[in-house]
Amino acid sequence: MSVLARVLPVLKLYLTAVKVLFYQLLHKPFAVPALPKQHGKVAIVTGGARGLGYAIVRQLAGLGMHVIIASHDKKQGLAAVKSIREEQSRALVDFEFVDLASLSSVRQFVCRFQAQGLPLHVLINNAAVMLVPEGKTDDGFELHFATNYLGHFLLTRFLLDTLVHSGKDEACSRIISISSSAHYTADKDFLFSRSMQHYSAHGAYAHSKLAQVLFTYRLQQELQSSGCAVTASAVDPGVVDTHLYRNLSTPARLAQRLIAHLLFRVGSWRSPAQAAATAVYAAASPELEGVGGCYLYEGKRVSSSALSYDVELQAQLWRRSCSLLGLADSLYVYQAKRGGGGGGAYTNLSL
Repeated sequence: MSVLARVLPVLKLYLTAVKVLFYQLLHKPFAVPALPKQHGKVAIVTGGARGLGYAIVRQLAGLGMHVIIASHDKKQGLAAVKSIREEQSRALVDFEFVDLASLSSVRQFVCRFQAQGLPLHVLINNAAVMLVPEGKTDDGFELHFATNYLGHFLLTRFLLDTLVHSGKDEACSRIISISSSAHYTADKDFLFSRSMQHYSAHGAYAHSKLAQVLFTYRLQQELQSSGCAVTASAVDPGVVDTHLYRNLSTPARLAQRLIAHLLFRVGSWRSPAQAAATAVYAAASPELEGVGGCYLYEGKRVSSSALSYDVELQAQLWRRSCSLLGLADSLYVYQAKRGGGGGGAYTNLSL
């Protein structure tokens, strides 16, 4: 049973990867259409110092957004800022340290950001770890779940007030979570299991990505019902040539490395710049103005896993996340009056 529990997630993940790579081999990558300039808008991109995140930052900055790279790697983050500024002389790009695996680091990041008094129009939850060895964070959470999902849950919740205040009817703020086709392989039982007896890095990664999609749909539902000018959607970048795959090449996984070489080195996986296109489209396209609850792949709205649409599962995950973080289930955000009038009130998002 233990062997099956370890092998099954591996097989499911690689079979899904084959399907995605086959699609990418037969189809040209999505090209971002001409987008309006985004001057005056502010975006935060987690994991924006390299790979897919860096490509997203670079393209958003090219549209005129003020982009904040939120990363745990200060050296790389500052290098990314320098590189983009050298390439785009008028680019507004800054770096702020945050470790998504640390809840205290997330809180400190939010405090520093809010102290600047900036609005926030786009939050892209991109930072991720993939197939890391078994381990827990200082807060006691499994690494994939903590970094890919729980840290972003906390970050989004603490920044939601600013996002709501910055959004308008004709220009909603946007929350975009970078998920993965791996979420199609996740199952319900593993998502709520506290046991690491049959730990699988493949399963842990897949379930952290399912959690992102479940959270996105629940958040969109509540934002829409409350009338907040904020939307939430998920983006699947496809199979991308980034540093995330470095953990496939450990000596203990020689067989996996051979399989990975056959699957991922066939010329069909996307470059970070190509994969960033859908995220940038989701962040700035007029066609998606006021539209949320989407799962986007290659610039199109597609269906996520059947499990991700389970409303009770969405609510269950929300309640568990709040409990783990010591937060109240109900969420109150400040919402300015519509129509440009002064004042406002706190809206209860009873998630």
